[in-house]
Amino acid sequence: MQITRETDYAIRCVHFLSSAKDGPLIVDRIAEHMCIPKTFLAKILQKLVKAGIVTSFRGAKGGCQLSRRPADITLLDVIEAIQGPVAMNACALDSSVCGLSNTCSVHPVWIEVRKQVENILRNKNFAEFLKS
Repeated sequence: MQITRETDYAIRCVHFLSSAKDGPLIVDRIAEHMCIPKTFLAKILQKLVKAGIVTSFRGAKGGCQLSRRPADITLLDVIEAIQGPVAMNACALDSSVCGLSNTCSVHPVWIEVRKQVENILRNKNFAEFLKS
């Protein structure tokens, strides 16, 4: 599994929003501070809104802010919002994609790797990153 640039930018965005204390932030400010192209960030924010991680507001005082406390948003939440489920191999998500999953001696390894990676990412929330 490799984190895409889009996912990296989404993580940066959520991290920046986690530290915001003054209400919604405009896309321009987030893009500038986190070195993310503005048009790309707008698309990323749409995915984060759809996933319930970010709320967007229109109008003169519009912008974006987190929908939940930073402690309630994990790295896994953001990764799955952008990339979908985490897995090293497609068979770890759906054994029906490979006719050998039931007899493959490597298949259990992919399942175990997926579980461990998900567990690590699920246990890292954005409140922790504010402390460092």
